[in-house]
Amino acid sequence: MKLGRKFSTLTYGEYLHLIENHQKFTDFNTLGLFRSIIETTKLNLEEKQELRRVAIAAFAKTFEFLQLKDPRTYFEVSTLGETLTKADEQQAWEDIKQNQQKILESKRISHRNFGTYSKHNCGLATCHLNGVMLRQGCDLAWNGPMHFQSDTYRWNKHIRPERRKTERKGMQHVIAQRLGEE
Repeated sequence: MKLGRKFSTLTYGEYLHLIENHQKFTDFNTLGLFRSIIETTKLNLEEKQELRRVAIAAFAKTFEFLQLKDPRTYFEVSTLGETLTKADEQQAWEDIKQNQQKILESKRISHRNFGTYSKHNCGLATCHLNGVMLRQGCDLAWNGPMHFQSDTYRWNKHIRPERRKTERKGMQHVIAQRLGEE
């Protein structure tokens, strides 16, 4: 059975029925469900918050993986109806980043090319690259690749020895000059 409608056109009762009977619908999409909770204009804030609670209870694992797949949607759904200060917002993003790292380690995933990190999305409606799938670490990724504080960068491994070599030679040259002056 197909839903045949956009999630954002559903009423509160239809959302609850859909969540309870999601297995019957072949075109059911949990990411679309969480995005529609934010975007729908048919529901008031209390209904959205209650719907969020029900959806998270029904799809807990999917909601946690949403941190990795689409962190912006995860942030907006988890802070729905809250007024956040800049410090609260930064702390929430740091928590998301730490949870992303934990999820990658626990699932033993070595690549970081997921969801929004794998497509070009600069926010411009006229951009010809919107939605183009990108290789991991590509410079065209608008929001940049997923990175953590503990990451080591490959380009640094080649530059550092060369820089140290020139510093050593420079120090030897300075020592030789000072010995020559004395």
